[in-house]
Amino acid sequence: MVSLLPESHRGLTQLGLGPEAYVSGSQQVHGPCNRTHRPADPGALCRRRRDLEPLPFAGPHRAQPWPGLETHTRDYNSQDVSGEPGARPRRRMGGAAGPRGPAVCTCARRGRMAALGGFGLWRWAARAALGLRGRWSGRGYAAGPAQSPPTFGFLLDIDGVLVRGHRVIPAALEAFRRLLDSQGQLRVPVVFVTNAGNILQHGKAQELSALLGFKVEPDQVILSHSPMKLFSQYHRRRMLVSGQGPLVENARALGFENVVTVDELRAAFPVLDMVDLQRRPKTTPLPPSDFPAIEGVLLLGEPVRWETSLQLIMDVLLSNGNPGTGLATAPYPHLPVLASNMDLLWMAEAKMPRFGHGTFLLCLETIYQKVTGKELRYEGLMGKPSILTYQYAEDLIRQQAERRGWVAPIQNLYAVGDNPMSDVYGANLFHQYLQMVKHDGAQELGAGGLWKQRPSATQSCTSILVCTGVYSPKVPVSTEPAQRGEEPPFHGHRDFRFSQELMEASHIVHDVDEAVQLVFHKEGWAL
Repeated sequence: MVSLLPESHRGLTQLGLGPEAYVSGSQQVHGPCNRTHRPADPGALCRRRRDLEPLPFAGPHRAQPWPGLETHTRDYNSQDVSGEPGARPRRRMGGAAGPRGPAVCTCARRGRMAALGGFGLWRWAARAALGLRGRWSGRGYAAGPAQSPPTFGFLLDIDGVLVRGHRVIPAALEAFRRLLDSQGQLRVPVVFVTNAGNILQHGKAQELSALLGFKVEPDQVILSHSPMKLFSQYHRRRMLVSGQGPLVENARALGFENVVTVDELRAAFPVLDMVDLQRRPKTTPLPPSDFPAIEGVLLLGEPVRWETSLQLIMDVLLSNGNPGTGLATAPYPHLPVLASNMDLLWMAEAKMPRFGHGTFLLCLETIYQKVTGKELRYEGLMGKPSILTYQYAEDLIRQQAERRGWVAPIQNLYAVGDNPMSDVYGANLFHQYLQMVKHDGAQELGAGGLWKQRPSATQSCTSILVCTGVYSPKVPVSTEPAQRGEEPPFHGHRDFRFSQELMEASHIVHDVDEAVQLVFHKEGWAL
């Protein structure tokens, strides 16, 4: 495994770990099983293999067979006489290798997107598909009779897993038909973990409620910037905030009391924004003399006018928070920067992925490096795959279980996502962290000591990759080095090192409904 320890301090703050938390050599915690590709066949699906010798601390990453029904799926490793992928019966294995040999992942089946529109029609269709009748069922985790206390919970990504843009993925409705009981209450704790951030938490909960057909509470939703609530040492500083949507409301909900937006800064210093000829000032106004200095930068999500945000953020960093003045030498270390959502790409209705906030961060880092010759540093880097985000989600899972009166501790988490870099990498990294804490008895760390949770009962975090979003089995991505020594493209953030192990999902399934079935089988629950 390639070491995750960065060359400098970078990577420590966003992971919420100090150098003592890393493992190497004989202390390495083994990640998921290896996955191989067949480059000669572009349509070949991912295969998995079981190692002959057991690996220590493997936890959920030891591939286990999923006993299921005989199903007919397309075999992309064979062809019929027409040249199309052949069809043959096989056992549904959830992407894991069983005693009969390596299993082909279940990504071959394709579904169609729902074509309903309108809030009322969405809600009616979703509830009808789930078999729910009558009025809205209230809190998704309200107390009620349970078949048996769960010892596991779900961390569900949203875009590419439950929805594509504003359209619900049909398999999501089937998945929640299994997850809800006859009273419309969740049978197990569920937290929605998204790297989106340009929306209010309660707004995202309402959006999910309308799409999924049951009441999702705001405290069941984790946005990319939600862990910023823990960075209280910056909450009273005057912070420049970048992004779009309800920026000020989001910043204040996170605890930041004194914020200024990029648009407000541009209005105070109109001569700073010179790219758009139509927006250039016709005259040269005097800079305000009473504008308070900026003391830090919040990057909550991708902005609309990238050139304006990049220019003004650079002005703030290079001027030590006084963009109306100039400094002979740029200060370093620069003002604190807190950022969330490192996704380079994300999946909407378009056939190809769209630029995410990670692309904007890449632009800012590159410009700062080019101008100053130094590296842009982050005091905090949140959202998947940051360990701090998974610690935050783990705590919400525990709180849900307590509210339901489930006394059995939640031991196993299952993270379902569509992005190998954010969802799979983050879940596997958190699993390694849990194994390290369990094996070495290390103190649980987080964000420079900001994380104050009770001792964790969680023993594993299993990554499950679906094929309804960013990841597509039609375009197999090899993680092996190229023939001429070239490295494959790495879509992760600069402060996260490439690791083949961490990008290998424990299970690959077609959609979230198959993921729920897989987990219920593993946990011995009835579908």
